[in-house]
Amino acid sequence: MTTVAKAEEGTAAPYALSHLDALESEAVHIFREVAGEFERPVILFSGGKDSIVMLHLALKAFAPAAVPFSLLHVDTGHNFPEVLEYRDRTVAEHGLRLHVASVQDYIDRGVLKERPDGTRNPLQTLPLTEKIQAEKFDAVFGGGRRDEEKARAKERVFSLRDEFSQWDPRRQRPELWNLYNGRHAPGEHVRVFPLSNWTELDVWQYIAREGIELPEIYFAHEREVFQRAGMWLTAGEWGGPKDGETVEKRLVRYRTVGDMSCTGAVDSDAVTLEQVITEIAASRLTERGATRADDKMSEAAMEDRKREGYF
Repeated sequence: MTTVAKAEEGTAAPYALSHLDALESEAVHIFREVAGEFERPVILFSGGKDSIVMLHLALKAFAPAAVPFSLLHVDTGHNFPEVLEYRDRTVAEHGLRLHVASVQDYIDRGVLKERPDGTRNPLQTLPLTEKIQAEKFDAVFGGGRRDEEKARAKERVFSLRDEFSQWDPRRQRPELWNLYNGRHAPGEHVRVFPLSNWTELDVWQYIAREGIELPEIYFAHEREVFQRAGMWLTAGEWGGPKDGETVEKRLVRYRTVGDMSCTGAVDSDAVTLEQVITEIAASRLTERGATRADDKMSEAAMEDRKREGYF
């Protein structure tokens, strides 16, 4: 007798997870695996949507107990105020510990120098890697997804980094049957990507399903912006606009958030989750390809930064 026939007779059909349930289950398993294998894990948390979803998954993974990890944010000094406000409010709400690595501190000490283009995203690597070493974090959760761009597409879920936080493709381990190898030598650590198999659309559908609050910057709002290199950037003390760049008020939203100097807004009238999901489903550009200038510096820009320890 077929499964359909049994179901018609009142016998329950075989249970199957939805694709969001399957992604959630995989991520929860990864969080619990790290909790069992490592001594000092930390979650990279910027207040962006991917890190917000990561934290939500971690909260679910260990409920009703507290999340057994602290949070780490590399603050460029050029972050969107709305996102920083959300970050601090979330940390306070859940009673979490937040570590902040400040790019501005490194500039003030003369360790790093401002770039001519004003962007500080490429300057994050040293504050991040030194904070990991100073706090002896042995597992660092990141929100990278394979659909974002080429450098992320080839990453493992468990990505081994050497004592200098650098990535070597020859040392990455196979992950057959979702078995993860967290072994590492003293001084090394592992970057962990629970959202590796998610897409941007999956993230937004999950946010809608779970009723997760986001910074308002992700929804359409009127904002003063100017155009540079085909992107709408927010004016600020970081160095924009320059002569010949005209500020205008437009209805925009952000698909991804980062350093104000290299994160562009997109024209949009999507003010609800449902409208954003419809907009993303119709898009043929990845969020980073459409809105992140730091990914466009060269063909290998993100690959080089990954090798150096950025993500």
